[in-house]
Amino acid sequence: MKLDFFKYQAQTSPHPLAIEISHANGSYIFDVSGKKYLDFVAGVSANSLGHCHPKVTKAIKNQLDSYAHVMVYGEFIQKPQVNLCKLLVNNSPKNLNAVYLTNSGTEATEGALKLAKRVTNRPEIIAAKNSYHGNTMGAMSVSGVEKQHRAFRPLIPGTKFIEFNKENELDKITKNTAAVILETIQGGAGFIEPKNNFLLKVNQKCKEVGALLILDEIQTGIGRTGTFWGFENYNVVPDIVITGKGLGGGMPIGAFISSFENMSLLKENPKLGHISTFAGNPVIAAAGEATITEILNANLISESLRKEKIIRKHLKHPTIKEIRGKGLMLSAILESPELAVKTVHKCLENGLILFFLLFETKAIRITPPLTISDDELIEGCRIIVASINSVIE
Repeated sequence: MKLDFFKYQAQTSPHPLAIEISHANGSYIFDVSGKKYLDFVAGVSANSLGHCHPKVTKAIKNQLDSYAHVMVYGEFIQKPQVNLCKLLVNNSPKNLNAVYLTNSGTEATEGALKLAKRVTNRPEIIAAKNSYHGNTMGAMSVSGVEKQHRAFRPLIPGTKFIEFNKENELDKITKNTAAVILETIQGGAGFIEPKNNFLLKVNQKCKEVGALLILDEIQTGIGRTGTFWGFENYNVVPDIVITGKGLGGGMPIGAFISSFENMSLLKENPKLGHISTFAGNPVIAAAGEATITEILNANLISESLRKEKIIRKHLKHPTIKEIRGKGLMLSAILESPELAVKTVHKCLENGLILFFLLFETKAIRITPPLTISDDELIEGCRIIVASINSVIE
């Protein structure tokens, strides 16, 4: 199978981890040889409830027995879609009361950008340097790392970039600006939190000039950072929120959410101003509803903050210079990129799955399932420390 993987499947990196998967359950992934790996990545923040959670699996199977895809998004009334949208609205601020489901977080970014331009009739988008919002042309155009983009230029024009957490850059937001799009916590840049009410100040500037604030909650949302939406930690409410990853319990999904007034603009002048064939797939929507319901009922949102403390207590080593992030969205910053790479691979040998961040080369990603146990967290931290020692020796 490994030979066929490299022969037939397009590769996205020069050296994929290339574990041949047999099955997965809870916080563990198993390869075809029977080796067990503790998962500290959760499908890059996607498997909120771990692997094969029985309530998510049951919801998927039940929906499959009724119907799967039946019609392009938004035309037929489908209970799983309606239930998921209602659940998202009921756990959001009052102005975020209309949901457009998508197939991914990247697609949600595209929809949010279109909506902002439709609402304001303005051409310009302000984004942050070192940001990441996805890999389609529109999402890349508002992602702020040139080395990722230069091979694919020209991108969509009209984007300007500001430094995250730099208040003196906010004058770039003007009456020509349709929207400012920011990650609530910068992901690829190293899990950098906003400081000194930065998001609140951006929002105030947007209101002054009539621009919209779009917050990318693809990683921070759905309970991972100790509140349902990450922006609740920073006393700000956006005009549009983007979500994905953990929303589907491991199934491919995204959504952009705004006011009903804003969203209504997408249905006329032109009709079908935003349309998708498979968005809101009822099987995946059922998985999303089950995922959110379990996160809420099992008190996993506040648990993410308690579990953060466990990681910070047990993950200590002289070469770990800092642990960034919030809740179960954390990155350990090591003293060199070389040590980070070797540590990830040594941990894999030792039965722990870690991963990298896009742009911060000294970081190792720690985004386990929200359901991970205290003992599993402590064991994972032990493996990291032991692996660093082994690499150094």
